[in-house]
Amino acid sequence: MVLDTIFNLCFSRCCILTAEKRRRIFGWIGLFLMMPAMPVPAAALDAKERFHLAEACKRRLMENPRKQRFRHNWETCIKQFYAVYQYDPEGMWAAAGLFQAAQLYEGLSQRSGRVKDRREAVDLYRRIMNRFPESAYSKRAAAAIASLTGKKPGSHPAGSPEGPGSGRGDNAPGRSTRNGSRLATVSDIRHWSNPTYTRVVVDVADEVDYNFHLLKMDPDLKKPPRLYVDLSRCRLEKDIVTTIPINDDLLSEVRAGQYQPDSVRVVLDIKSFERYKIFSLKNPFRIVIDVWGEGASTAKQKGPGSSGSDPKIPKGSLARQLALGVSRIVIDPGHGGKDFGAPGYIKGVHEKNIVLDIAKRLAAKVRKKLKLEVILTRHTDRYLTLEERTAIANTRNADLFISIHTNASRDHRAYGLETYFLNLATDDEAILVAARENATSTKNISDLEKILFDLMHNAKVNESRRLAGLVQNALVGEMEKKYTRIRDKGVKQAPFYVLLGAQMPAILVETSFISNPRECRRLMDPVYQERLCDAIIDGIEQYIRETHPVARRDETAAERVGCS
Repeated sequence: MVLDTIFNLCFSRCCILTAEKRRRIFGWIGLFLMMPAMPVPAAALDAKERFHLAEACKRRLMENPRKQRFRHNWETCIKQFYAVYQYDPEGMWAAAGLFQAAQLYEGLSQRSGRVKDRREAVDLYRRIMNRFPESAYSKRAAAAIASLTGKKPGSHPAGSPEGPGSGRGDNAPGRSTRNGSRLATVSDIRHWSNPTYTRVVVDVADEVDYNFHLLKMDPDLKKPPRLYVDLSRCRLEKDIVTTIPINDDLLSEVRAGQYQPDSVRVVLDIKSFERYKIFSLKNPFRIVIDVWGEGASTAKQKGPGSSGSDPKIPKGSLARQLALGVSRIVIDPGHGGKDFGAPGYIKGVHEKNIVLDIAKRLAAKVRKKLKLEVILTRHTDRYLTLEERTAIANTRNADLFISIHTNASRDHRAYGLETYFLNLATDDEAILVAARENATSTKNISDLEKILFDLMHNAKVNESRRLAGLVQNALVGEMEKKYTRIRDKGVKQAPFYVLLGAQMPAILVETSFISNPRECRRLMDPVYQERLCDAIIDGIEQYIRETHPVARRDETAAERVGCS
Protein backbone atom coordinates (compact mmCIF):
# COMPACT_ATOMS: atom_id res chain seq x y z
CA MET A 1 0.00 0.00 0.00
CA VAL A 2 2.79 2.42 0.87
CA LEU A 3 4.73 1.52 -2.27
CA ASP A 4 1.61 2.00 -4.44
CA THR A 5 1.16 5.48 -3.02
CA ILE A 6 4.83 6.36 -3.67
CA PHE A 7 4.69 5.13 -7.27
CA ASN A 8 1.37 6.83 -8.02
CA LEU A 9 2.60 10.12 -6.59
CA CYS A 10 5.86 9.98 -8.55
CA PHE A 11 4.18 8.85 -11.78
CA SER A 12 1.55 11.61 -11.61
CA ARG A 13 4.32 14.21 -11.44
CA CYS A 14 6.69 12.69 -13.98
CA CYS A 15 5.35 14.85 -16.76
CA ILE A 16 6.37 18.09 -15.04
CA LEU A 17 9.86 16.92 -13.93
CA THR A 18 13.06 17.08 -15.88
CA ALA A 19 14.68 13.83 -16.98
CA GLU A 20 17.48 14.33 -14.43
CA LYS A 21 15.01 14.71 -11.54
CA ARG A 22 13.05 11.65 -12.69
CA ARG A 23 16.27 9.60 -12.65
CA ARG A 24 17.03 10.76 -9.10
CA ILE A 25 13.52 9.96 -7.83
CA PHE A 26 13.47 6.44 -9.27
CA GLY A 27 17.04 5.91 -8.08
CA TRP A 28 15.93 6.60 -4.50
CA ILE A 29 12.88 4.36 -4.96
CA GLY A 30 15.18 1.55 -6.15
CA LEU A 31 17.42 2.01 -3.14
CA PHE A 32 14.35 1.91 -0.87
CA LEU A 33 13.19 -1.35 -2.44
CA MET A 34 16.64 -2.92 -1.99
CA MET A 35 16.92 -2.06 1.70
CA PRO A 36 15.03 -5.11 3.08
CA ALA A 37 17.48 -7.41 1.27
CA MET A 38 20.59 -5.64 2.52
CA PRO A 39 22.41 -7.63 5.21
CA VAL A 40 22.33 -6.16 8.69
CA PRO A 41 24.94 -7.15 11.28
CA ALA A 42 23.19 -9.43 13.81
CA ALA A 43 24.98 -7.80 16.73
CA ALA A 44 23.38 -4.44 15.81
CA LEU A 45 19.80 -5.73 15.92
CA ASP A 46 17.50 -5.73 18.92
CA ALA A 47 14.70 -8.25 19.44
CA LYS A 48 12.07 -6.14 17.67
CA GLU A 49 14.24 -5.67 14.60
CA ARG A 50 15.10 -9.37 14.53
CA PHE A 51 11.38 -10.19 14.68
CA HIS A 52 10.55 -7.91 11.75
CA LEU A 53 13.34 -9.45 9.65
CA ALA A 54 12.00 -12.92 10.46
CA GLU A 55 8.51 -11.70 9.56
CA ALA A 56 9.80 -10.57 6.17
CA CYS A 57 11.35 -14.02 5.68
CA LYS A 58 8.00 -15.68 6.45
CA ARG A 59 6.12 -13.30 4.16
CA ARG A 60 8.42 -14.09 1.24
CA LEU A 61 7.99 -17.80 1.94
CA MET A 62 4.19 -17.65 2.12
CA GLU A 63 3.99 -15.61 -1.11
CA ASN A 64 6.10 -18.08 -3.08
CA PRO A 65 4.65 -21.59 -3.56
CA ARG A 66 7.89 -22.73 -5.17
CA LYS A 67 9.90 -21.78 -2.08
CA GLN A 68 7.45 -23.72 0.09
CA ARG A 69 8.45 -26.93 -1.68
CA PHE A 70 11.95 -26.87 -0.14
CA ARG A 71 12.52 -27.65 3.51
CA HIS A 72 15.52 -25.36 3.99
CA ASN A 73 13.40 -22.29 3.21
CA TRP A 74 11.06 -23.15 6.10
CA GLU A 75 13.97 -23.87 8.43
CA THR A 76 15.64 -20.55 7.60
CA CYS A 77 12.58 -18.61 8.74
CA ILE A 78 12.11 -20.86 11.79
CA LYS A 79 15.70 -20.19 12.89
CA GLN A 80 15.19 -16.44 12.50
CA PHE A 81 12.08 -16.44 14.70
CA TYR A 82 13.74 -18.71 17.26
CA ALA A 83 16.71 -16.33 17.33
CA VAL A 84 14.34 -13.60 18.56
CA TYR A 85 13.61 -15.73 21.63
CA GLN A 86 17.27 -16.65 22.10
CA TYR A 87 18.38 -13.02 21.93
CA ASP A 88 16.13 -11.95 24.83
CA PRO A 89 14.34 -14.95 26.43
CA GLU A 90 12.58 -12.74 28.98
CA GLY A 91 11.72 -9.89 26.60
CA MET A 92 8.40 -8.82 25.16
CA TRP A 93 9.17 -10.30 21.71
CA ALA A 94 10.26 -13.73 22.97
CA ALA A 95 6.77 -15.33 23.04
CA ALA A 96 5.94 -13.88 19.63
CA GLY A 97 9.12 -15.34 18.15
CA LEU A 98 8.41 -18.79 19.58
CA PHE A 99 4.79 -18.69 18.40
CA GLN A 100 5.76 -17.83 14.83
CA ALA A 101 8.42 -20.55 14.82
CA ALA A 102 5.81 -23.05 16.06
CA GLN A 103 3.36 -21.99 13.35
CA LEU A 104 6.02 -22.51 10.70
CA TYR A 105 6.81 -25.98 12.05
CA GLU A 106 3.08 -26.71 11.94
CA GLY A 107 2.90 -25.57 8.31
CA LEU A 108 6.01 -27.57 7.47
CA SER A 109 4.53 -30.71 9.03
CA GLN A 110 1.46 -30.41 6.80
CA ARG A 111 3.70 -30.38 3.75
CA SER A 112 6.30 -32.93 4.86
CA GLY A 113 3.96 -35.31 6.64
CA ARG A 114 6.68 -35.87 9.24
CA VAL A 115 5.61 -36.60 12.79
CA LYS A 116 8.80 -34.96 14.05
CA ASP A 117 7.86 -31.59 12.54
CA ARG A 118 4.46 -31.71 14.22
CA ARG A 119 6.16 -32.66 17.50
CA GLU A 120 8.51 -29.68 17.15
CA ALA A 121 5.50 -27.38 16.76
CA VAL A 122 3.81 -28.87 19.83
CA ASP A 123 6.97 -28.56 21.90
CA LEU A 124 7.37 -24.89 21.00
CA TYR A 125 3.71 -24.22 21.80
CA ARG A 126 4.22 -25.91 25.17
CA ARG A 127 7.30 -23.81 25.83
CA ILE A 128 5.21 -20.68 25.31
CA MET A 129 2.64 -21.92 27.82
CA ASN A 130 5.36 -22.82 30.30
CA ARG A 131 7.53 -19.70 30.06
CA PHE A 132 4.88 -17.09 29.22
CA PRO A 133 1.64 -18.16 30.93
CA GLU A 134 0.39 -14.55 31.14
CA SER A 135 1.06 -13.82 27.48
CA ALA A 136 -1.78 -13.65 24.96
CA TYR A 137 0.18 -16.22 22.96
CA SER A 138 -0.28 -18.78 25.74
CA LYS A 139 -4.00 -19.26 25.00
CA ARG A 140 -3.34 -19.37 21.27
CA ALA A 141 -0.65 -21.99 21.87
CA ALA A 142 -3.05 -24.09 23.96
CA ALA A 143 -5.63 -23.99 21.18
CA ALA A 144 -3.00 -24.96 18.61
CA ILE A 145 -1.90 -27.95 20.71
CA ALA A 146 -5.50 -29.12 21.05
CA SER A 147 -5.91 -28.85 17.29
CA LEU A 148 -2.70 -30.73 16.53
CA THR A 149 -3.01 -33.52 19.08
CA GLY A 150 -6.75 -33.77 19.62
CA LYS A 151 -6.05 -33.61 23.35
CA LYS A 152 -6.17 -30.93 25.98
CA PRO A 153 -2.78 -29.36 26.74
CA GLY A 154 -1.13 -31.21 29.56
CA SER A 155 -2.20 -34.74 28.52
CA HIS A 156 0.71 -36.73 27.15
CA PRO A 157 1.21 -40.12 25.59
CA ALA A 158 2.84 -42.92 27.48
CA GLY A 159 6.51 -43.62 27.05
CA SER A 160 9.63 -41.67 27.79
CA PRO A 161 13.18 -41.51 26.58
CA GLU A 162 15.03 -44.60 27.70
CA GLY A 163 12.45 -45.83 30.18
CA PRO A 164 8.85 -46.49 31.24
CA GLY A 165 6.40 -43.94 32.58
CA SER A 166 4.49 -41.01 31.10
CA GLY A 167 6.18 -38.14 29.33
CA ARG A 168 5.74 -35.74 32.26
CA GLY A 169 5.08 -38.02 35.19
CA ASP A 170 1.99 -38.76 37.23
CA ASN A 171 2.85 -36.43 40.09
CA ALA A 172 0.76 -33.29 40.28
CA PRO A 173 2.42 -30.11 41.56
CA GLY A 174 3.33 -30.55 45.20
CA ARG A 175 2.69 -34.29 45.26
CA SER A 176 4.99 -36.17 47.66
CA THR A 177 7.03 -39.27 47.08
CA ARG A 178 6.50 -42.42 49.08
CA ASN A 179 8.98 -41.32 51.72
CA GLY A 180 7.01 -38.12 52.27
CA SER A 181 9.48 -35.69 50.71
CA ARG A 182 8.23 -33.28 48.08
CA LEU A 183 9.36 -33.67 44.49
CA ALA A 184 11.50 -30.99 42.89
CA THR A 185 10.45 -29.89 39.41
CA VAL A 186 12.57 -29.73 36.27
CA SER A 187 11.42 -26.41 34.86
CA ASP A 188 13.50 -25.90 31.71
CA ILE A 189 16.29 -27.25 29.52
CA ARG A 190 18.53 -24.72 27.75
CA HIS A 191 21.45 -25.07 25.36
CA TRP A 192 24.17 -23.17 23.46
CA SER A 193 26.37 -24.72 20.81
CA ASN A 194 28.94 -24.42 18.06
CA PRO A 195 30.56 -27.17 15.94
CA THR A 196 33.06 -28.19 18.64
CA TYR A 197 31.27 -27.35 21.90
CA THR A 198 27.75 -27.61 23.34
CA ARG A 199 26.50 -26.64 26.79
CA VAL A 200 23.17 -27.98 28.06
CA VAL A 201 21.67 -26.67 31.31
CA VAL A 202 18.87 -28.41 33.21
CA ASP A 203 17.01 -26.06 35.57
CA VAL A 204 15.65 -27.69 38.74
CA ALA A 205 13.54 -25.97 41.40
CA ASP A 206 15.40 -27.56 44.33
CA GLU A 207 18.71 -29.28 44.93
CA VAL A 208 18.55 -32.99 44.05
CA ASP A 209 20.92 -35.94 43.76
CA TYR A 210 21.83 -37.07 40.26
CA ASN A 211 24.00 -39.59 38.45
CA PHE A 212 24.98 -40.02 34.83
CA HIS A 213 26.14 -42.71 32.43
CA LEU A 214 27.36 -42.94 28.84
CA LEU A 215 25.74 -45.60 26.65
CA LYS A 216 27.55 -46.81 23.55
CA MET A 217 25.87 -47.11 20.19
CA ASP A 218 23.38 -49.98 19.94
CA PRO A 219 23.27 -51.14 16.28
CA ASP A 220 20.59 -53.76 16.99
CA LEU A 221 18.18 -51.16 18.32
CA LYS A 222 19.44 -48.55 15.86
CA LYS A 223 20.19 -46.16 18.70
CA PRO A 224 23.06 -43.66 18.68
CA PRO A 225 25.47 -43.17 21.59
CA ARG A 226 23.60 -41.55 24.48
CA LEU A 227 24.61 -39.67 27.57
CA TYR A 228 21.91 -39.67 30.22
CA VAL A 229 21.50 -37.95 33.55
CA ASP A 230 19.07 -39.32 36.15
CA LEU A 231 17.68 -36.85 38.68
CA SER A 232 16.21 -38.37 41.85
CA ARG A 233 13.24 -36.94 43.77
CA CYS A 234 12.18 -35.12 40.61
CA ARG A 235 9.28 -34.62 38.27
CA LEU A 236 8.92 -32.76 35.00
CA GLU A 237 7.02 -29.52 35.22
CA LYS A 238 3.74 -29.47 33.38
CA ASP A 239 4.08 -28.41 29.72
CA ILE A 240 7.87 -28.31 29.74
CA VAL A 241 9.37 -28.90 26.30
CA THR A 242 10.69 -32.46 26.44
CA THR A 243 12.40 -32.68 23.04
CA ILE A 244 14.88 -29.96 22.18
CA PRO A 245 16.42 -30.24 18.69
CA ILE A 246 20.07 -29.18 18.61
CA ASN A 247 21.36 -30.62 15.33
CA ASP A 248 24.91 -29.36 15.62
CA ASP A 249 27.99 -31.46 14.91
CA LEU A 250 27.92 -33.03 18.39
CA LEU A 251 24.29 -33.65 19.41
CA SER A 252 21.10 -34.34 17.49
CA GLU A 253 18.71 -33.57 20.32
CA VAL A 254 18.11 -33.55 24.08
CA ARG A 255 15.13 -35.44 25.49
CA ALA A 256 13.58 -35.56 28.94
CA GLY A 257 11.14 -38.04 30.44
CA GLN A 258 9.66 -39.23 33.71
CA TYR A 259 11.82 -42.34 34.03
CA GLN A 260 10.26 -43.39 37.35
CA PRO A 261 7.41 -41.80 39.34
CA ASP A 262 10.01 -39.98 41.42
CA SER A 263 12.90 -39.57 38.96
CA VAL A 264 13.57 -37.75 35.69
CA ARG A 265 15.94 -38.84 32.97
CA VAL A 266 17.56 -36.36 30.57
CA VAL A 267 19.11 -37.95 27.47
CA LEU A 268 21.57 -36.43 25.02
CA ASP A 269 21.58 -38.19 21.63
CA ILE A 270 25.18 -37.99 20.46
CA LYS A 271 26.45 -37.69 16.91
CA SER A 272 30.13 -37.33 17.76
CA PHE A 273 32.10 -36.21 20.79
CA GLU A 274 35.51 -36.40 22.41
CA ARG A 275 34.85 -35.65 26.08
CA TYR A 276 32.20 -34.29 28.39
CA LYS A 277 31.85 -32.83 31.88
CA ILE A 278 28.81 -32.66 34.17
CA PHE A 279 28.51 -30.52 37.28
CA SER A 280 25.88 -28.62 39.26
CA LEU A 281 25.50 -24.98 40.32
CA LYS A 282 23.34 -23.53 43.06
CA ASN A 283 20.96 -20.66 43.73
CA PRO A 284 19.04 -21.69 41.72
CA PHE A 285 20.05 -25.32 41.36
CA ARG A 286 20.90 -26.41 37.83
CA ILE A 287 22.92 -29.16 36.19
CA VAL A 288 25.42 -28.14 33.53
CA ILE A 289 26.48 -30.60 30.81
CA ASP A 290 29.45 -29.58 28.65
CA VAL A 291 30.28 -31.64 25.55
CA TRP A 292 33.40 -31.11 23.43
CA GLY A 293 34.07 -32.44 19.95
CA GLU A 294 37.25 -33.17 18.04
CA GLY A 295 39.57 -30.20 17.91
CA ALA A 296 38.25 -28.65 21.11
CA SER A 297 40.86 -30.42 23.20
CA THR A 298 43.88 -29.66 21.04
CA ALA A 299 45.06 -27.28 23.71
CA LYS A 300 44.82 -29.98 26.31
CA GLN A 301 46.81 -32.42 24.18
CA LYS A 302 49.58 -29.88 23.51
CA GLY A 303 49.92 -28.56 27.00
CA PRO A 304 53.16 -28.06 28.90
CA GLY A 305 55.41 -31.06 28.81
CA SER A 306 53.82 -32.66 25.76
CA SER A 307 56.11 -34.22 23.19
CA GLY A 308 57.11 -32.10 20.28
CA SER A 309 56.87 -28.78 22.08
CA ASP A 310 59.55 -26.20 21.42
CA PRO A 311 62.04 -26.28 24.35
CA LYS A 312 62.73 -22.57 23.83
CA ILE A 313 59.16 -21.70 24.76
CA PRO A 314 58.56 -21.35 28.53
CA LYS A 315 56.36 -23.95 30.13
CA GLY A 316 52.97 -22.68 31.24
CA SER A 317 52.49 -20.49 28.17
CA LEU A 318 49.89 -22.47 26.28
CA ALA A 319 49.15 -19.74 23.78
CA ARG A 320 52.84 -19.47 22.83
CA GLN A 321 53.17 -23.21 22.31
CA LEU A 322 50.26 -23.18 19.88
CA ALA A 323 51.43 -19.95 18.23
CA LEU A 324 47.97 -18.52 18.80
CA GLY A 325 47.10 -14.89 18.31
CA VAL A 326 44.13 -13.01 19.75
CA SER A 327 41.47 -11.94 17.30
CA ARG A 328 38.19 -12.10 19.26
CA ILE A 329 37.45 -10.95 22.80
CA VAL A 330 34.23 -11.47 24.73
CA ILE A 331 33.54 -8.71 27.27
CA ASP A 332 31.00 -9.56 29.92
CA PRO A 333 29.27 -6.74 31.86
CA GLY A 334 28.29 -8.45 35.13
CA HIS A 335 24.72 -8.76 36.43
CA GLY A 336 21.83 -7.07 34.55
CA GLY A 337 18.04 -7.09 34.49
CA LYS A 338 16.57 -8.41 37.73
CA ASP A 339 20.13 -8.91 39.06
CA PHE A 340 21.17 -5.41 40.16
CA GLY A 341 24.54 -6.44 41.53
CA ALA A 342 26.01 -4.51 44.45
CA PRO A 343 24.25 -1.28 45.49
CA GLY A 344 26.32 1.89 45.33
CA TYR A 345 27.14 4.11 48.29
CA ILE A 346 25.17 6.82 46.47
CA LYS A 347 21.45 6.06 46.37
CA GLY A 348 20.13 4.82 43.04
CA VAL A 349 23.54 3.66 41.76
CA HIS A 350 23.83 -0.05 40.99
CA GLU A 351 26.63 -2.26 39.77
CA LYS A 352 24.74 -3.55 36.70
CA ASN A 353 24.54 -0.08 35.14
CA ILE A 354 28.10 1.01 35.95
CA VAL A 355 29.69 -2.13 34.51
CA LEU A 356 27.58 -1.93 31.35
CA ASP A 357 28.88 1.61 30.74
CA ILE A 358 32.47 0.49 31.33
CA ALA A 359 32.07 -2.59 29.11
CA LYS A 360 30.69 -0.55 26.21
CA ARG A 361 33.56 1.91 26.48
CA LEU A 362 36.06 -0.94 26.67
CA ALA A 363 34.55 -2.64 23.61
CA ALA A 364 34.78 0.54 21.55
CA LYS A 365 38.40 1.12 22.56
CA VAL A 366 39.43 -2.48 21.82
CA ARG A 367 37.95 -2.22 18.33
CA LYS A 368 39.61 1.14 17.68
CA LYS A 369 43.02 0.63 19.29
CA LEU A 370 43.66 -3.11 19.03
CA LYS A 371 41.61 -3.70 15.84
CA LEU A 372 40.09 -6.86 17.34
CA GLU A 373 36.58 -8.26 17.14
CA VAL A 374 34.59 -7.71 20.33
CA ILE A 375 31.44 -9.48 21.50
CA LEU A 376 29.46 -8.14 24.45
CA THR A 377 27.43 -10.71 26.37
CA ARG A 378 24.78 -8.02 26.85
CA HIS A 379 24.27 -4.63 25.24
CA THR A 380 21.31 -3.60 27.38
CA ASP A 381 19.95 -3.99 30.90
CA ARG A 382 18.94 -7.63 30.56
CA TYR A 383 19.38 -10.68 32.75
CA LEU A 384 21.80 -13.45 31.81
CA THR A 385 22.57 -16.53 33.84
CA LEU A 386 26.20 -17.00 34.81
CA GLU A 387 26.56 -20.22 32.83
CA GLU A 388 25.10 -18.52 29.75
CA ARG A 389 27.86 -15.90 29.76
CA THR A 390 30.60 -18.53 29.63
CA ALA A 391 28.67 -20.44 26.98
CA ILE A 392 28.59 -17.33 24.78
CA ALA A 393 32.37 -17.06 24.99
CA ASN A 394 32.85 -20.77 24.22
CA THR A 395 30.38 -20.97 21.35
CA ARG A 396 31.75 -17.81 19.74
CA ASN A 397 35.31 -19.22 19.93
CA ALA A 398 36.63 -16.27 21.89
CA ASP A 399 40.36 -15.96 22.46
CA LEU A 400 39.94 -14.01 25.72
CA PHE A 401 37.05 -13.61 28.18
CA ILE A 402 36.93 -10.54 30.41
CA SER A 403 34.14 -10.10 32.97
CA ILE A 404 33.68 -6.57 34.34
CA HIS A 405 32.41 -6.00 37.90
CA THR A 406 32.55 -3.52 40.75
CA ASN A 407 33.62 -4.61 44.21
CA ALA A 408 31.63 -4.08 47.42
CA SER A 409 32.03 -4.47 51.15
CA ARG A 410 29.97 -3.85 54.27
CA ASP A 411 32.89 -1.73 55.41
CA HIS A 412 32.49 1.49 53.42
CA ARG A 413 36.17 2.25 54.02
CA ALA A 414 37.25 -0.67 51.84
CA TYR A 415 38.67 0.43 48.48
CA GLY A 416 41.04 -0.65 45.74
CA LEU A 417 41.47 -2.55 42.49
CA GLU A 418 41.84 -6.32 42.08
CA THR A 419 41.70 -8.87 39.29
CA TYR A 420 40.69 -12.53 39.60
CA PHE A 421 41.17 -15.73 37.65
CA LEU A 422 39.42 -19.06 38.15
CA ASN A 423 40.97 -21.36 40.72
CA LEU A 424 40.59 -22.49 44.31
CA ALA A 425 40.13 -19.62 46.74
CA THR A 426 43.21 -18.85 48.83
CA ASP A 427 41.78 -16.53 51.51
CA ASP A 428 38.53 -15.60 53.24
CA GLU A 429 38.19 -12.32 51.36
CA ALA A 430 38.36 -14.09 47.99
CA ILE A 431 35.68 -16.53 49.20
CA LEU A 432 33.41 -13.62 50.15
CA VAL A 433 33.91 -11.96 46.76
CA ALA A 434 33.19 -15.23 44.92
CA ALA A 435 30.09 -15.85 47.04
CA ARG A 436 28.75 -12.38 46.23
CA GLU A 437 29.43 -12.60 42.49
CA ASN A 438 28.04 -16.15 42.36
CA ALA A 439 24.93 -15.02 44.28
CA THR A 440 25.41 -17.97 46.59
CA SER A 441 26.47 -18.62 50.16
CA THR A 442 30.05 -19.02 51.36
CA LYS A 443 29.35 -22.61 52.42
CA ASN A 444 28.64 -23.52 48.78
CA ILE A 445 32.10 -22.42 47.70
CA SER A 446 33.59 -25.63 49.11
CA ASP A 447 31.13 -27.63 46.98
CA LEU A 448 32.16 -25.69 43.91
CA GLU A 449 35.85 -26.23 44.59
CA LYS A 450 35.36 -30.00 44.31
CA ILE A 451 34.85 -29.69 40.57
CA LEU A 452 37.91 -27.49 40.09
CA PHE A 453 40.60 -30.04 40.87
CA ASP A 454 40.74 -31.22 37.28
CA LEU A 455 41.50 -27.62 36.26
CA MET A 456 44.57 -27.32 38.45
CA HIS A 457 46.94 -28.60 35.75
CA ASN A 458 45.10 -27.09 32.81
CA ALA A 459 47.40 -24.67 31.01
CA LYS A 460 44.70 -22.02 30.58
CA VAL A 461 44.80 -21.43 34.34
CA ASN A 462 48.40 -20.30 33.87
CA GLU A 463 47.40 -18.12 30.91
CA SER A 464 44.53 -16.61 32.92
CA ARG A 465 46.89 -15.88 35.80
CA ARG A 466 49.32 -14.16 33.44
CA LEU A 467 46.56 -12.10 31.78
CA ALA A 468 45.19 -11.12 35.20
CA GLY A 469 48.62 -10.00 36.35
CA LEU A 470 49.23 -7.82 33.31
CA VAL A 471 45.79 -6.21 33.51
CA GLN A 472 46.11 -5.61 37.25
CA ASN A 473 49.56 -4.00 36.89
CA ALA A 474 48.30 -1.77 34.09
CA LEU A 475 45.22 -0.75 36.10
CA VAL A 476 47.20 0.25 39.16
CA GLY A 477 49.95 1.97 37.18
CA GLU A 478 47.55 3.99 35.03
CA MET A 479 45.17 5.06 37.79
CA GLU A 480 47.99 6.07 40.14
CA LYS A 481 49.12 8.64 37.55
CA LYS A 482 45.77 10.47 37.69
CA TYR A 483 44.27 9.76 41.13
CA THR A 484 45.26 9.64 44.77
CA ARG A 485 44.43 6.79 47.17
CA ILE A 486 44.65 4.00 44.60
CA ARG A 487 45.11 0.69 46.39
CA ASP A 488 46.57 -2.36 44.67
CA LYS A 489 44.69 -5.36 46.07
CA GLY A 490 46.58 -7.63 43.70
CA VAL A 491 45.77 -10.68 41.59
CA LYS A 492 43.64 -13.27 43.34
CA GLN A 493 42.04 -16.59 42.56
CA ALA A 494 38.56 -17.81 43.41
CA PRO A 495 35.88 -20.16 42.02
CA PHE A 496 33.58 -17.92 39.99
CA TYR A 497 30.62 -19.47 38.22
CA VAL A 498 30.94 -17.01 35.34
CA LEU A 499 34.48 -18.27 34.56
CA LEU A 500 33.68 -21.94 35.04
CA GLY A 501 34.14 -23.96 31.87
CA ALA A 502 35.71 -21.12 29.86
CA GLN A 503 37.88 -22.60 27.12
CA MET A 504 40.13 -19.55 26.87
CA PRO A 505 42.11 -17.34 29.27
CA ALA A 506 39.43 -15.71 31.42
CA ILE A 507 39.57 -13.04 34.11
CA LEU A 508 37.19 -11.07 36.31
CA VAL A 509 38.08 -7.41 36.93
CA GLU A 510 36.81 -5.72 40.10
CA THR A 511 37.14 -2.15 38.84
CA SER A 512 36.69 -0.36 42.21
CA PHE A 513 34.49 -0.51 45.33
CA ILE A 514 31.01 0.80 44.55
CA SER A 515 30.31 0.69 48.30
CA ASN A 516 33.07 3.24 49.00
CA PRO A 517 31.89 6.89 48.80
CA ARG A 518 34.99 8.13 46.94
CA GLU A 519 35.21 5.21 44.51
CA CYS A 520 31.44 5.17 43.90
CA ARG A 521 31.66 8.79 42.69
CA ARG A 522 34.66 7.89 40.56
CA LEU A 523 32.89 4.93 38.99
CA MET A 524 30.06 7.25 37.95
CA ASP A 525 32.54 9.59 36.22
CA PRO A 526 32.93 8.93 32.45
CA VAL A 527 36.56 10.13 32.57
CA TYR A 528 37.38 7.58 35.30
CA GLN A 529 35.66 4.88 33.26
CA GLU A 530 37.69 5.86 30.18
CA ARG A 531 40.95 5.60 32.10
CA LEU A 532 39.98 2.22 33.53
CA CYS A 533 39.38 1.01 29.97
CA ASP A 534 42.67 2.43 28.71
CA ALA A 535 44.50 0.54 31.47
CA ILE A 536 42.70 -2.75 30.76
CA ILE A 537 43.59 -2.39 27.07
CA ASP A 538 47.24 -1.79 27.97
CA GLY A 539 47.23 -5.06 29.91
CA ILE A 540 45.56 -6.96 27.04
CA GLU A 541 47.97 -5.49 24.51
CA GLN A 542 50.96 -6.51 26.60
CA TYR A 543 49.53 -10.04 26.92
CA ILE A 544 49.14 -10.27 23.14
CA ARG A 545 52.63 -8.88 22.57
CA GLU A 546 54.19 -11.37 24.98
CA THR A 547 52.15 -14.28 23.67
CA HIS A 548 53.23 -14.23 20.05
CA PRO A 549 54.47 -10.91 18.72
CA VAL A 550 55.94 -12.22 15.46
CA ALA A 551 52.80 -14.07 14.41
CA ARG A 552 50.70 -10.99 15.08
CA ARG A 553 52.94 -8.72 12.99
CA ASP A 554 52.99 -11.24 10.11
CA GLU A 555 49.22 -11.60 10.26
CA THR A 556 48.73 -7.83 10.14
CA ALA A 557 51.08 -7.52 7.18
CA ALA A 558 49.28 -10.30 5.34
CA GLU A 559 45.97 -8.53 5.84
CA ARG A 560 47.41 -5.31 4.42
CA VAL A 561 48.45 -6.95 1.15
CA GLY A 562 45.26 -8.99 0.89
CA CYS A 563 46.75 -12.42 1.54
CA SER A 564 44.48 -15.21 2.77
